[in-house]
Amino acid sequence: MSDVLEELLDLLALEAIGVNRFRGRSQDLGFRQLFGGQVLGQSLSAAIQTLPDENWLPHSLHAYFLRPGTVQDSVEFEVDIVRDGRSFCTRRVSASQKGKAILTMMCSFQRPEQGFEHMDPMPDVQGPEGIASQLDLARKYRDYFPERVRDIYTADKPIEMRVIDPVNMFAPKVTEPTKYVWMKADAKMPDNPDQHFTMLTYSTDFNLITTALHPHAVSVGQKDMQVASLDHSLWFHRPFRMDEWLLYVIDSPNASGGRGLCRGKIYNQQGDLVASVAQEGLIRKRPDLS
Repeated sequence: MSDVLEELLDLLALEAIGVNRFRGRSQDLGFRQLFGGQVLGQSLSAAIQTLPDENWLPHSLHAYFLRPGTVQDSVEFEVDIVRDGRSFCTRRVSASQKGKAILTMMCSFQRPEQGFEHMDPMPDVQGPEGIASQLDLARKYRDYFPERVRDIYTADKPIEMRVIDPVNMFAPKVTEPTKYVWMKADAKMPDNPDQHFTMLTYSTDFNLITTALHPHAVSVGQKDMQVASLDHSLWFHRPFRMDEWLLYVIDSPNASGGRGLCRGKIYNQQGDLVASVAQEGLIRKRPDLS
């Protein structure tokens, strides 16, 4: 296992600091605030650690981002055991920094069972082979990034992401609000399913809200753009592994009121729909930030 992958798994594991209370470290990815995917993955991790036994799998989570987080401070998580039923368990998680809530999440777990099945077919797109990773592109255009984040953006990454026909963030043009991203862990992971669930949750906040910028020829890299996640929903449908290629199919059906709505469907290479995502985010042009 690579060092960066081991560090990410450790970041998502959390430290118990009391009854149903946990603490997680923060990670600086070079963004203006704490990466929302980190808090999402850690919140799910906290909820998992309060389940009555190992025979439960997460099937959905719904989160609201309340305040921007900071990379300088750790994050504390408090889990409320809402209900333990025979088929479903429900948890409410509050994430805070310095005593102020930055995220609230409801998540639900289910005992595995058989039932009716149907799913949207996987789009017929290019496979991951031969596509440059986002890290490869960042290193190629290293000198275009501000000096403060240059080393962060070009450092080794625990999750390899390859975007089909990526948008040039330094010279964006009007394009359709769609995106196709192949992603997987950069090395083999343990078989513990909880680690795959928390890592996928972490991963789904990458590449999502920026898709809503495509029709407007603007980029998250522009100084006058304020872009932030407002809420995030994730549904798990079928088994998957984060160390095998997954296709993240993203579209944005609407932008209005300073907000963009994005949806995602995640497939394995066999064409199974393993998860679905929805997020609304702030996409605001702020001349005062430039």
